[in-house]
Amino acid sequence: MAKNQLWNDDYWLLLMQLYLRKPVGVKPMYNREMVKLSLELHIPPQQLFQRLNEIANLETPRIERFWKEYSQNPQRLTRAVRLLREMKGFNSAGDFFEGVAVEETFERDFRPLEEDGRLMPFMLVMILDLYFRLTPITMVAETPEVQDLSRLMRIPARLTVEVLQNYQYCDPYLRRQEKPVSVLLQSCQQIWECYANMDTEQLADYAEQLSEYFK
Repeated sequence: MAKNQLWNDDYWLLLMQLYLRKPVGVKPMYNREMVKLSLELHIPPQQLFQRLNEIANLETPRIERFWKEYSQNPQRLTRAVRLLREMKGFNSAGDFFEGVAVEETFERDFRPLEEDGRLMPFMLVMILDLYFRLTPITMVAETPEVQDLSRLMRIPARLTVEVLQNYQYCDPYLRRQEKPVSVLLQSCQQIWECYANMDTEQLADYAEQLSEYFK
């Protein structure tokens, strides 16, 4: 599945509909609707976020033309978006990508884990950020920070604790010898390898951006 999915000017309609959704304006990069559109178009949220800012600033004559035609007529925009999706086959991924190889990259971060569908890789990143703000003795379900993050992600606190325990095993400074009995261990190890060496402030900023998905 390998194809460089190029920007199509028709996509401005999809982004404009997102921009005009209340509250009107540029949506956070990892807003749930932004992520859904990213998965639909196979375009990373960062790129769509940049395009939303172009809409906000009316940066090109083409955007201005779309804005004049649709911004005050949401029904017309809705019809145009519906027609676009029908023509492009967005509602049937098999038809839209028939004969086309699509290499998924960022998409995997927002797909449920095979081992446990309650979690997605980006949620493991958020839990990793929490890991670096706690001590092992506080990585329990009763800790307020564990409860707060679990409530935000709508998962049981014990599941968050399971991930934290896996990270303890991954952490070379703790030198845990006993391997956790957890189906999540491999996924946690992958996230650890990717993000554990990131500057903690950068990781915290990234986790805060990711949290917008649940707000």
